[in-house]
Amino acid sequence: MAVAVSDFCRRAKAPAPAPEVREALALLAEADDFRVRALTDGEPEASPLGPFAVVDILNGTQASVAAQRQACGFYEVARELAHVRDQKTPPPAPAPAEPPLTFAPPPAADASAGKKGGKAAKEDLEATVKERIAPRKRAPAEDALGSPADFVEEPAFSRKDLPRPRGRFTRVEAPRASFMELTRLTGKPIVEAAMEAADHRFALLRALSQRFNGARGELTQVELENVLRDHALMDAMVEKERRQVLDGFTTQRGAAGRVAWALGLSPSELQRLVSALSLTEDVEALRERFRREALATPHLTHRLDLLGREKYLTDLGIQKKFADTLRKELERLVGDVLHDAGDLHELADAVARKHGAPSELVFRAFERLGLADGLRKQLLASSR
Repeated sequence: MAVAVSDFCRRAKAPAPAPEVREALALLAEADDFRVRALTDGEPEASPLGPFAVVDILNGTQASVAAQRQACGFYEVARELAHVRDQKTPPPAPAPAEPPLTFAPPPAADASAGKKGGKAAKEDLEATVKERIAPRKRAPAEDALGSPADFVEEPAFSRKDLPRPRGRFTRVEAPRASFMELTRLTGKPIVEAAMEAADHRFALLRALSQRFNGARGELTQVELENVLRDHALMDAMVEKERRQVLDGFTTQRGAAGRVAWALGLSPSELQRLVSALSLTEDVEALRERFRREALATPHLTHRLDLLGREKYLTDLGIQKKFADTLRKELERLVGDVLHDAGDLHELADAVARKHGAPSELVFRAFERLGLADGLRKQLLASSR
């Protein structure tokens, strides 16, 4: 709840510190949590609205009236008056103290008493002696709680000693600062530290947007790039991004989808980054190089393995061309050993032995390329 109220106040142009949010939520019952969520999930109807204005709205006040009270400082005055009233409230009166337990003998009887009085005094004395020698039963509450005087010395409950947040919202994020702080000289070390942990500008934007706001809400890519230019850090970021992109396309053998996944980007973000870095021609040259390698590889095992990597071939844009080329090659290879096989598995084994390829990959290629039915008919015809 505290996080939701803090975010709502930020959007209502009245960001509040975490203690003030918790103080306002302490005025609500736990059954009001759903009403708080219903209010904070929507957009503010007026501004500014602080946490006490949120409580006021939940109690039936119009949003416009609460905004006027927030603007004129009504809630700050109410908080101060409540705090002063709590300080002036006298502490509760102490409970009456119980008489201390004593083992002193009762006072002696008057000497002027008669025989009857002396006999009663003797019986009382005997009863007192029995009480003194009997085992004492100690009440457990006395040791655990102590005397009532101990409670009187403790200070009265202060309004600032509010209950801790309930549920899993035990912490409230600090309000985000304006990105204008990044444009100052003191903001350069912050940007440099974030650049060391980020591989590209999109990762840098995600890291800084958690701490800073933009001019109109969320921090934008344009505002971040302006900050980098102001601190003369744009060239260093571009150089780092160029190296990351080119190394990624080389390592992933031209697969743009894998490069985007490795860099933590979406495909559209990768395209925008490549265009911003003016690497479109370089990237396309790398992809064309790996396309030629995939189509011209002479080893049958390598080509059969590539056939199972449909996503990679589709990413390069050569899936159909590669399948047609491999189909024609397998038809040529099968023609040389067709008369030596009795079924499709034996045919795959014969092709595999002759060309040094796994028979399982050859059999799967027959199925993937749609050659299995035609080869079975040819084997059936040759066996007759």
